[in-house]
Amino acid sequence: MLEEVVEALKIRPGGVYVDGTFGRGGHTQAILSQLGPEGSMVAFDRDPDAIRAGRDVFAMESRLKLVHRPFSELAQGCHEAGFDQGDGIFFDLGVSSPQLDTPSRGFSFINDGPLDMRMDPGQGEPASAWLARVEAGELADVLFRFGDERYARRIARAIVKEREVKAIETTDQLAALVSKVIPHHEKSKHPATRTFQAIRIKVNDELGQLERVLPQAVRWLRPGGRLVVLSFHSLEHRRVKKFIRQEVRGDDFPIEIPVLQSQLHPRLKSLKSRRPSKEEVANNPRSRSATLHFAEAMGDGNA
Repeated sequence: MLEEVVEALKIRPGGVYVDGTFGRGGHTQAILSQLGPEGSMVAFDRDPDAIRAGRDVFAMESRLKLVHRPFSELAQGCHEAGFDQGDGIFFDLGVSSPQLDTPSRGFSFINDGPLDMRMDPGQGEPASAWLARVEAGELADVLFRFGDERYARRIARAIVKEREVKAIETTDQLAALVSKVIPHHEKSKHPATRTFQAIRIKVNDELGQLERVLPQAVRWLRPGGRLVVLSFHSLEHRRVKKFIRQEVRGDDFPIEIPVLQSQLHPRLKSLKSRRPSKEEVANNPRSRSATLHFAEAMGDGNA
């Protein structure tokens, strides 16, 4: 949804913009193409491969500052880059195509590789290490909450039993194990789809990262600035929609305290969400579950 993202940001040629999820720079390049020579961008990614690729591709781009940080550190990263306010922020949530397509990163069951799944391989523990120590109850909870997996307990028991015999260290091992223990699955999805999603979200604290960055984004935006988020599954959709509704409503007061609408201080004005066109889904099947959310800063929550 490249064109839709650029349109939603309502880019000013001299503005300051953040791409919180650089990836391989497709959205960053599109935003830069709309900026004048006085415009600026800060692009975040916690994946060192993405930052290395960006420094090669954008080596001559003086308007862009690349930051190797998770986007949950947006405020600090922007401050260090020299920008304490700006005009637009974009987040493309979830895993990137290069991460999915690189077997050695361990994100996908399509090709065999080490069961890693970390967006920053230098931080935290790989999925294989977490699976080697997690208790069955916690694992089942993760699979159900983050993957909506109806057979969560059955899969968790099978993983715990299997690891007593042999460590689960590759994507093929995990995918085969899940496929073996699930009695029924959606015909259009691999049996391990929900399990891989849930473990990836857990290992990378994806929902926690999202919940921490959204308030920072609103404080960072100037009045009239745009917050644009591309989400891909219901867990992300719900959190983004809930946050925007809260910021549109304004300050929370106890129910017993009567307040006027003018006292609520809304920080965002909600704008409509969008879904990919049929043409885009045909050209890029991974976009079929995408939802584009965008809202405009009112100013009351800004620093």
